[in-house]
Amino acid sequence: MPELRRAVLVLLWLFASAASAALPEPVRALAPGWRLLGSGEARFIGLRLYDASLWVSGPEWSDSRPYALVLTYARGFSRSMLVTTSLDEMRRLGSGDEAALLRWKADLERVFPDVAEGETIVGVSLPGRGAAFYHQGRLVGEVADPVFAHTFFAIWLDRRTRVPALRARLFGQPS
Repeated sequence: MPELRRAVLVLLWLFASAASAALPEPVRALAPGWRLLGSGEARFIGLRLYDASLWVSGPEWSDSRPYALVLTYARGFSRSMLVTTSLDEMRRLGSGDEAALLRWKADLERVFPDVAEGETIVGVSLPGRGAAFYHQGRLVGEVADPVFAHTFFAIWLDRRTRVPALRARLFGQPS
């Protein structure tokens, strides 16, 4: 029995180590105790768009602690498409402040690259500070606006998201 317990602990440790390796080192350095909360995929008309995972820096998700959303793209998308889609969703979810959306458009154009199939963007919510974005493990920029961060991550995490099954999976719930 002690050998079985030890084997299970080793397997759990290996799984945790492999899972934490999915976050780029610069992201892991932002907060202690990162863990994968949940993951799933986004589809549109049956086409897989991207795989997503939600990482939290505490025992559960809280918008008062850093969290990271990892998107690994199943196909290429232009920066313009990523920016336009993000702004449309932010507007749909209630950000009718056109002056803020105009500022955020410039911010998104600065931090979003064109992405190719298999590439990853990590967005990190930094409470009280804003958001940081990483492409292929490298910091591409920050948006120093907590309202932007809340509104941007609502695209996936708000109850009114267009992808409710993915939201459920990100929060570790059955979809």
